[in-house]
Amino acid sequence: MITTPRTLVDIRGLSVSFPGANGGRPLVHGVDLFIRAGECVALVGESGSGKSLTARSLIGLAGAQALIDARQFDIDGRPALRFTDREWRSLRGTFAGLVMQDALVSLDPLRTVGAEIGEVLAHHRLVRSRGERRTRVHAVMGDVGIPYAEHRATQYAHELSGGLRQRALIASAIAAGPALVIADEPTTALDVTVQAQVLAVLAQRLAQGVGVLLISHDLAVVAGIADRVLVMHDGEVVDSGTTQSVLNNPSHPYTRQLLAAQPSAQSRGHRLSSARIVSDEPHSAPLIIREPLPPRRARSEQAVLRVDAIGKQYSRRGKHRGEVFTALQDVSFAVHGGEVVGIVGESGSGKSTCANIVLGLIAPDAGNVEFLGTRWNGPGVSERVRRELRPRLQYIPQDPLSAFDPRHSVQQLLEEALWSKALPKPALLARSVELLEQVGLDAAFLARRPSSLSGGQRQRVAIARALAPEPALIVCDEPVSALDVYVQAQVLDLLAELQARLNTALLFISHDLDVVRHLSDRVLVFKDGRIVEEGDAERVFAAPEHPYTRLLMSATPALRRVEERTPAEIPSFALERELL
Repeated sequence: MITTPRTLVDIRGLSVSFPGANGGRPLVHGVDLFIRAGECVALVGESGSGKSLTARSLIGLAGAQALIDARQFDIDGRPALRFTDREWRSLRGTFAGLVMQDALVSLDPLRTVGAEIGEVLAHHRLVRSRGERRTRVHAVMGDVGIPYAEHRATQYAHELSGGLRQRALIASAIAAGPALVIADEPTTALDVTVQAQVLAVLAQRLAQGVGVLLISHDLAVVAGIADRVLVMHDGEVVDSGTTQSVLNNPSHPYTRQLLAAQPSAQSRGHRLSSARIVSDEPHSAPLIIREPLPPRRARSEQAVLRVDAIGKQYSRRGKHRGEVFTALQDVSFAVHGGEVVGIVGESGSGKSTCANIVLGLIAPDAGNVEFLGTRWNGPGVSERVRRELRPRLQYIPQDPLSAFDPRHSVQQLLEEALWSKALPKPALLARSVELLEQVGLDAAFLARRPSSLSGGQRQRVAIARALAPEPALIVCDEPVSALDVYVQAQVLDLLAELQARLNTALLFISHDLDVVRHLSDRVLVFKDGRIVEEGDAERVFAAPEHPYTRLLMSATPALRRVEERTPAEIPSFALERELL
């Protein structure tokens, strides 16, 4: 006897609007969403397309002022449009668990990770004793790949790496065994090996009959786990169907644009945002074509940065007080003028510790760092000594919204970065406008504040701010990890174009191997605080030598791409029949 899987979500014609917002038009309009037990449905699309708002409406978290309407709005077989707050609260955690993107903001900084994960068990009285709750918490932490669960459960969110925080957030969402997991960009900040663990956890839940609503801008992640895909644009679903049909035969121009903008081995040296899917013959397989980036100057023989055998250790606290954790050990490398050096590795491998030492934010316990031929760290080197060279070393953060002072306008942020130039007021304004124009913005953005900008606009301001003092080296720490595919393509193109024109060296940290391969000249692979492999980017990616590098490659989600060629390889008549 064949049984029909339980229907978890059945929504027809969903509309979500807010009084006075979007000119009175709904932010989400006409969305149909159907999820069964054991099925993964993915929502993809750019920032602001309505993905998260749609997902939050399923658990009554669209917002206090949200006006929700639909022809049908059934949650677990019950009409939910008239649910009370109490009825919504009873569903959260037990029927549906929510995994949000920013774990540091989502986790309570005043409670331990164990208390955070166990909250749903206590709130819904799902266990009888504290001991049973503790056992369940440790078990679910192990399920999501958190090592040393007993110790980690006693720590606070700020004491964990980004990857561990995200896994703790996922553990809190699945602790009560919900029938539906809503995962809003759950792997965005994770390295490929941890990402694979998280996806394995979601796949395991699917096999157990749990439904998953996955929101992601990573099409490779979607391809590997989703049964069906809905592509959202401007609040509407513009493409939908099985994962294979949507990703292999996209029907809407926007979907084709998303697929073409993905970085790959073939995209190196070309503008990602220029990518188009075309066909050179009727009924033939589609092709991706791209425009070339500007030619780059040869790298300088002179190193702007030399890192020599640096090491860093931290003393553990809590139950493991007295033990020592080695964050970095015997790390050496150089970055030459005009060179792009990529750093990859899993969470806790030492990437960020290395970046902070290079930036002079923390001191190494061993080894030396030289910047522009000047001793940068160590005995006798204070910030006063570094101050003169500080403008020549800049930083692009992962999350500019957290890095920027929210009270400052864009003009104030840029003027602050130009302090070393000592420019008069008119010249300061002119230079600020010039910087904005370099990153594709205009003078109208000067008066705006970070909270009023989109993710891509904030990242452009962060790049303009980094370029302001004309640096010799920019440290880029996951600068595109939180951006959707097309905005990521625009930002990567901008970085590549500016780097080619200004010949600024980049130290580019990312967990996205495709991004690193697309942009970098050389690659450093970090593991357990050491560099286990380094070399020319194409060589490392094409023929990795170290087992860990091969593990990273194999753990990277793969999107079955259409065939890719450069414009020179496509007959001219084919370029006239672009599908976009």
